[in-house]
Amino acid sequence: MDNTKMNAQIERFRKGFPWLDIVAAATPGRGIEVLSEKRQAEASAYADTATVSGKCKFVPASGAASRMFKDIFAGQDIANDATRRLASELPKFAFFDEAVFGKEPFSATEAARKLLTDAGLAYGSKPKGVLKFHRYPQETRTALAEHFVEGQAYMRNADGSVDLIVTISPEHKPLFEAAVAEIKDEYEKRYNVRYNISFTFQDKETDTVAVDMQNRPFLKDDGTILFRPAGHGALIYNLNQVDAELVSIKNIDNVCVERMQPTTYLWKKVLMGRALELRDRIFGYLFALRQIESSEVIPLGYTPVLAANLGPQVDVWATDEVQALCNEIETFLSEELCVEMPEPKSCRDRALALMKKLDRPIRVCGMVKNEGEPGGGPFIVRAKDGSTSLQILEGAQINPDDPHAVAALKSATHFNPVDLVCIIKDSEGKRFDLTEYVDEETGFISSKSYQGRELKALELPGLWNGSMSDWNTLFVEVPVETFNPVKVVLDLLRPAHQQ
Repeated sequence: MDNTKMNAQIERFRKGFPWLDIVAAATPGRGIEVLSEKRQAEASAYADTATVSGKCKFVPASGAASRMFKDIFAGQDIANDATRRLASELPKFAFFDEAVFGKEPFSATEAARKLLTDAGLAYGSKPKGVLKFHRYPQETRTALAEHFVEGQAYMRNADGSVDLIVTISPEHKPLFEAAVAEIKDEYEKRYNVRYNISFTFQDKETDTVAVDMQNRPFLKDDGTILFRPAGHGALIYNLNQVDAELVSIKNIDNVCVERMQPTTYLWKKVLMGRALELRDRIFGYLFALRQIESSEVIPLGYTPVLAANLGPQVDVWATDEVQALCNEIETFLSEELCVEMPEPKSCRDRALALMKKLDRPIRVCGMVKNEGEPGGGPFIVRAKDGSTSLQILEGAQINPDDPHAVAALKSATHFNPVDLVCIIKDSEGKRFDLTEYVDEETGFISSKSYQGRELKALELPGLWNGSMSDWNTLFVEVPVETFNPVKVVLDLLRPAHQQ
């Protein structure tokens, strides 16, 4: 990293990131769509029939699963509640193998060591994607394998193929390649599909400098400066390389056993259908505005009028027909996407501002009802220019000293499960440059440690947070049954992961 970039990052530690201007929590009726069964069916059918220039399933899966086993690591030498439960229910886990763990009764500390270290499965140093999550009568499946099964159900391209891109750490590539080799041929035959699998790495150039508690570069024992991966926001560069129009994003650990998957399939298709419905409506508005801009035709009314025929004394943008179109677009943006535009200086400025607002990537995000304490999730936020939009926020972005922001947080009804469908090509079929739609002011400063020493880390605007800040966004309520993450190993004992 050059000194200019590093100094800019150090300055960011010193001044921090600005708090976001929160208008309100996004809730049903204002910001979150709650679809009737009829609308669910219509959206799902639209996903089946709309023309799409390529689909891709994008699965963030970087890093080892160390956090998944945090409590198990802590109980390797002296048993704790987590290791005792692990031992007592060990045969229920898909990774259980009598040849590795022996026969009951199981020692809690011994079960932990056999699970985590080279004395057994060495899961403590492996990525989540290659861990055995689910057991079936004829097979066990890794988290990655379940994404293969999901992909064939709702992400097939017109030629019957499924494109799956998995973001991984370079050191884990052999493990993922082995996991793919174990299932690819069999699943292609089983599901009559062809998988196109590729792995992508978080670019080391996106790493950020770490600092000590006095905002000085953090020095390792050898005297060199510590640089750290900058969080999932760095993956916007990987997503920017995807050559598909429609991309589905879901984390590697958010899977469930096959008996529960039909609900996931339905709602993924609903999200895709809503994204494609939005795409087609937005593209229609853009086509109409561009026709006017090129002085071809005012495309409204029973008798379309050639704009050039109106004469130089007539302001085309001020005509009743064009103003009616702009009114319709503003109503659409407000009611569907919670976008309020700043006051324009002229009719022409109004139309061109609407065109610019429409011409950007689209994301439709599933949102799940809060069942515990409210936290970060879907909000309506005001930008510096006065416009509003739908954003996904983390708790760290909400000013705890702002009563309005705290009230908005407490009134939140839903949270973000990371279940997105994205449209990343424009109306002419060209890929958007996704880096142009990142809000650099929405990064994070987090507290971490290195070899027992405290440090501060700089994270780029999150992939589904600030990295997609300037996208056109729609939130749709999805059932909690579609959200089954495995944050700790004992989550695998929940019904969603047991046959």
